[in-house]
Amino acid sequence: MSTRPSSLGDVSIVDPVRALALAAAALVTLSYLTVLYRVTDVVGVSGRFALVVAGALLAGLVCGRFLRTPLALVLGSVLLVLGAFWYVRSIPDGFRLLASVDGFTADVVALLTGLSVLRVVNAGVWAIAFVPAPTFLLWYFTIRRRYVLAASSGGSALTLFVLTGDAGAPLTLLGVVGAAGLVGFGDLDRRAGDLRGAESVSLVLAAMIVTSLLLSIVPGGAADPLVAGGSSGETIEANLLNADEQVSVLGSVSLSPEVRFRVRSEAPAYWRVGAYDRYTGSDWYRTGNVRPYQGSLADPPGDSRELEQTYQPRAELGVIPAAWRPTDVGSEVADRTQVTPTSGLRPANALSAGTSYTVTSRVPDASASDLQNAGEEYPQRIAERYTQLPASTPDRVGDFTTQLTANANTSYETARVIERWLENNKEYSLDVERPDGDVADAFVFEMESGYCVYYATTMTAMLRSQGVPARFVVGYTPGEQVGENEWVVRGFDSHAWVEVYFPEEGWIRFDPTPSGPRQAAEQSSLEGGVGAAGGRDDTSGATPASGLSDATSGTNASAESFSADNQPDVAGGDPGGDVGGASDPGGVNQANATNATSGLGPASTGGVARSEGAATNASGANASSGDAGPELPRPTRERVLLSLIVLGGVVAGASRSGATERVYRALWLRRQRSRDPVSDAERAFSRLEYLLSRQHRERRPGETPRAYLAAVGADERARRVGEIYEHVRYAERGSDAEASEAIALVDELVAERSRFGRPFGRRS
Repeated sequence: MSTRPSSLGDVSIVDPVRALALAAAALVTLSYLTVLYRVTDVVGVSGRFALVVAGALLAGLVCGRFLRTPLALVLGSVLLVLGAFWYVRSIPDGFRLLASVDGFTADVVALLTGLSVLRVVNAGVWAIAFVPAPTFLLWYFTIRRRYVLAASSGGSALTLFVLTGDAGAPLTLLGVVGAAGLVGFGDLDRRAGDLRGAESVSLVLAAMIVTSLLLSIVPGGAADPLVAGGSSGETIEANLLNADEQVSVLGSVSLSPEVRFRVRSEAPAYWRVGAYDRYTGSDWYRTGNVRPYQGSLADPPGDSRELEQTYQPRAELGVIPAAWRPTDVGSEVADRTQVTPTSGLRPANALSAGTSYTVTSRVPDASASDLQNAGEEYPQRIAERYTQLPASTPDRVGDFTTQLTANANTSYETARVIERWLENNKEYSLDVERPDGDVADAFVFEMESGYCVYYATTMTAMLRSQGVPARFVVGYTPGEQVGENEWVVRGFDSHAWVEVYFPEEGWIRFDPTPSGPRQAAEQSSLEGGVGAAGGRDDTSGATPASGLSDATSGTNASAESFSADNQPDVAGGDPGGDVGGASDPGGVNQANATNATSGLGPASTGGVARSEGAATNASGANASSGDAGPELPRPTRERVLLSLIVLGGVVAGASRSGATERVYRALWLRRQRSRDPVSDAERAFSRLEYLLSRQHRERRPGETPRAYLAAVGADERARRVGEIYEHVRYAERGSDAEASEAIALVDELVAERSRFGRPFGRRS
């Protein structure tokens, strides 16, 4: 008899099929909420997001009991429209853009063709505005037992994030399995099915997961495969400069010696390609949309000097390198140049080899004194965008940085202390294991070495933890000088560094990556490329990059106001303990202001700093982090849930095939514990009866034990067990000796069958 509730709104905890349908609805919800929670965590509004989700969920559960479907659809539509209105209102000129059909259509198409939600400027507002409608409708229809509509509501939300690339393969598969389970278990629930039917649905879900693992047919983000692969063989250049709007922090990488372009310039510079503002803990995103280049660009706010550069690509080039800050692009490529939201340049389509173009830049020319006196009155738009850290960033990152910079009185001093600490306390290596969790936290507290991406990411995060606006920047270092005012730039010159914002001065470059191992690795890579296409180019008589200054500034700036004399202890004395619950990484308490700033000017202009270096650390040792053996990878929550679903399917399949029953019976037959004479005798006869049923036939209804034993031709041992059973059963008492005898006889029969695998129980 069914225990299902009669009312649509009731939820019965007694009904297991209904419970499975609700669990499937929870999986669908989890799949798209995970994407949105990650977005809100990155931008620091996860608390408000959780409240909105709870409200939408509660509304769906309550309205599912009382509200008719047409009214619920209207309410869901109202939630969607109000969310869109709130989001558009949060965007500068949002209503003007919404009124522009072309602009609105372009944004929608961009989202549906791979624009990550993390690239949306107000991503937190977008996520909070989007989530109420699908969550409300999914749970409303689930409570109403309209399971197909419920799966459609949640599945539509997940589909959007599959198209944007934010839902990786495991998360996508989890949502697909949840939607299929919601429809399957829901259909059983509506037809008053039982657990036998639920076993069939479980088998289908498990088969879906296994099939997707074997055939890789489930769509999902390429950055999150079901079976994780290494990044071995990928070059730094490919990671940094071909990434377009996103840079992921990888594990081990390699160098490329191939020539990318030649550049004529009156002075060497970092040939900047792009900057990224949004940090997720493991990736960098550039938010906002590019715009066409329409003439000159703005000059930097502070003192600057003009620098004209002429570039000649030696291979197809998908970027437009330029010294910071570009203000004018030559007519050769002006019509196909786009400007990024961080004022970088990029081509609408790749530049072919042999193309020549000119860029005029205004290079910041601030002195250390200028930066010291710049103050900390940041524009609101700068502070909001460039001090963002994920809410999940461990507190110890900020606590440690606060201790490290305790004696720094300005943001410039803070930046120099962090820059020098990273240079002096972390080894350089291209051979690293990509950490789990927050990259900056891992690099400060757990890793001994890394390459430029790790250094720049960590410095940016440390600065942001102190409220100093900073961003992650990629491009090329000057390269190899091959003539007067001429440089050849190769793949291994690709690099990542940091830009820090100073009021009235603008964005100033800092580079925390140490330069020591660079020369050997570049030379080795260059020698390996001799004879290959683009290997040496025409560089006879060239001056190697190592012959250039490794200082980060070509100005006459000094650090007179932050010298070793007035800042004897960077960390403010020995605190006598850990920072933020972690041990002091790299000996912060032994650092001093001399190490932090001695003899260095601002990391701003003209000077030549570091490009990527060796695959070993500065001491020549392998730069592994620690001596411990490799740790087993920790599965994600999605993989754990998928594994549990597969396990449930295996159990369901075993149950339907009778395998679980056979396994249980096999174990049940092997051993019998004594309890009391009556129970022991009854259990012994049950074991005997099961053995005979497998060998001959089951006992028929109404057939007495004695008649059954005679019919199957049981031997004297089996008949003796039957006698003891009859005596104990009808007398309702028995002796321990009889019970022990029955158990021993059955044990003997079980052992005989197991040993010889032949019929038993026949009369001897």
